[in-house]
Amino acid sequence: MSVTTSGLELNVRQKAVRSAVELISSMRFAIALLVVLAIASIIGTVLTQDDPYPNYVNQFGPFWADIFRSLSLYTVYSAWWFMMILGFLIVSISLCVIRNAPKMVADVKSWKDKVREGSLRAFHHKGEFALADASREQTAATLRKLVERLGYRLVVRESEGATLIAAKRGALTKIGYIFAHLAIVVICLGGLLDSNLPIKFQMWLFDKTPIRSNAVINDIAPDHRLAASNPTFRGYAWVPEGQYVSTAILNQPDGSLIQDLPFSIQLNKFIVDYYSTGMPKLFASDIVVIDHKTGQRIPARVEVNKPFEYDGVSIYQSSFQDGGSQMSMTAWPMAGASAQSFPVGGTIGNTSPLKLPADEAVPGVDGQTIEFADFRAINVENISNGSGANDVRGVAHQSFKEAFDERLGSGAKSSKPLDLHNIGPSVQYKIRDKDGQAREYNNYMLPVDVGGARMFLAGMRDNPDDPFRYLRIPADAGGTPKEWMLLRAGLEDPKLRAEAAQRFAARSVPDSNKELQQHLEDSALRVLTLFAGTGQPGVKPVDPQDAGGFQAVAAFIDKSVPKDQQEKAAGLLLRMLEGATWDLWQLAREQAGEPDLKPDADSARFVQDSINAISDSFLYGAPVYLQLDSFRQVQASVFQLTRAPGKKVVYLGSLLLVLGIFSMFYVRERRLWFWLKDADRDKNGHGVDVIMAMSTARRTLDFEKEFARTRDAVGRALGVAPQAESGGKDGGGDESGPDRALRSTDSDDQHR
Repeated sequence: MSVTTSGLELNVRQKAVRSAVELISSMRFAIALLVVLAIASIIGTVLTQDDPYPNYVNQFGPFWADIFRSLSLYTVYSAWWFMMILGFLIVSISLCVIRNAPKMVADVKSWKDKVREGSLRAFHHKGEFALADASREQTAATLRKLVERLGYRLVVRESEGATLIAAKRGALTKIGYIFAHLAIVVICLGGLLDSNLPIKFQMWLFDKTPIRSNAVINDIAPDHRLAASNPTFRGYAWVPEGQYVSTAILNQPDGSLIQDLPFSIQLNKFIVDYYSTGMPKLFASDIVVIDHKTGQRIPARVEVNKPFEYDGVSIYQSSFQDGGSQMSMTAWPMAGASAQSFPVGGTIGNTSPLKLPADEAVPGVDGQTIEFADFRAINVENISNGSGANDVRGVAHQSFKEAFDERLGSGAKSSKPLDLHNIGPSVQYKIRDKDGQAREYNNYMLPVDVGGARMFLAGMRDNPDDPFRYLRIPADAGGTPKEWMLLRAGLEDPKLRAEAAQRFAARSVPDSNKELQQHLEDSALRVLTLFAGTGQPGVKPVDPQDAGGFQAVAAFIDKSVPKDQQEKAAGLLLRMLEGATWDLWQLAREQAGEPDLKPDADSARFVQDSINAISDSFLYGAPVYLQLDSFRQVQASVFQLTRAPGKKVVYLGSLLLVLGIFSMFYVRERRLWFWLKDADRDKNGHGVDVIMAMSTARRTLDFEKEFARTRDAVGRALGVAPQAESGGKDGGGDESGPDRALRSTDSDDQHR
């Protein structure tokens, strides 16, 4: 039986209806729909689905974000056009099955037992045997036993003084076609059951609308809630340790729906286990499910890829977040001539005003608030610069994570060495000014080894999509930023700058040369003043010389020194800056009641690192640096809650698809015929002439070998050798000679 790409042809007068049905039921239409679904599924896999619209605006920009939203690319699997394609595909394949299945079932049942001697002689694979002193009944019995032993089913017919044995094997291969096509229909039906279509129907029929504002869940009106009996949903629930939740959040393009659950989920403890490198290897949640009807408490553990199911709802471990950890921090001023710190506390997820002690005055702090966003107890990072040395990019450069961001995909290989370390806890927060503008910060609790020096990493970024850029504050001998803060504050004090310049000139030039000493003092004071800057922190100055840091010194050189002397002047000014900064540091220590230090390699390295950090601090954009001192961690689990009645339907469709494909590719239909007729051999007795023919739907080398084995087995069973080798007059394959012969002799098979 041949299968065409044409569709079902109705015997109706309306040409439009006839053409539409033929198109929808055709194979070409179904394949086109499958291609479109495949492309849509790729888009839905690559593009994150059901995120809030502002996330897409940040990612693609307002122009493309609006275009993608109009095409429903953010909700591909629940888009109207996706559902319509699924519906047309179900109808198309169903019509294909309705059109072809009866013919295939009839073909499976058919024995093709109306062939004649002439038809069998036209087969490509045939053999003829001549038996002497044998009866037709005895020969037929022998062949029946052989055919049954070979695994064939058979029928015997008597016709025109001859006996026909028709046998078949593997006829169920055509059932594979039906199974494979029904599998697609069943899978699509399961997909429709698990889609947002039932939720859309509820929104249309019962006027359910998404909520677009923040509110307490218990206070949300029924118009924004779905009943616990909702047949299908997929939502998320956030549960801190020691608390419970009885609702799930269903993200919608223009808000969220609240899904009431038939039970509550209480999180006793979130468990995370790590590899020796510090990378996490296990996320698990010890929960208690509380049934609302019976009050029964069912303890369970939910792990990644190991969900817990209750009352038809599957609970998956999706991710984890901070559940409201409490932070104790120290605020160090980043502007002004004071280095006096003060305590700051807060809870992740909450907002606290940035309050200063009564005797403190830090420029730019009035009216600002701290929004505590996230806390991480463990941070495993690669701090290698690619050559094996540790390095972390500064504020004015890329972050140390960007080396990974530039390589996409888990299969990306790098020849550069990786140096993974747990660099300790970190806290992420925003400082928002009185005008509503905010910058985001990410500070690590412990100093990190960067290039052989211990540094406090203080990250900042202006936009949520940008990577963090890190200010590297050198740690002192006590593992604190106190010494750097003293130096920074001293640089802001004009009196200390003047005294430091005087000390630097006095120890660099003998008193006998007062003129040169005074000239060096003036130059050192100028470079210190340039480096200190005169602008406000976080505000871009109009004149680059007011910016402070290396950029102010560079702007001064570019404006005041001839081009051919700029390199020499830069080296001289930097040496003066390092020397004067040493004296400034000692003055700041004296002012704080600490003894002077003796110059050595470690102190010289600290001065250099401090100068670099002060230069970068002008780009930090915060009036204070918050150092994490201690914390009380509270973790929270994010569960995905799914009720998917179509899951079992999809499993059934997958089973049918496997069976169908296996039958179509690995089950081969073979048909075998024997034509037995009496023949006069000589005066002493009678004989039997046997014509054997064999065919298959797909001619392969294996079939050639099988035919040869079958023919030899027949010869051994009959005790004679075949009179002729395989080959027919047409010289063609099994799809020409046998089919033409059968069509000419079997009127019941005209549908072929």
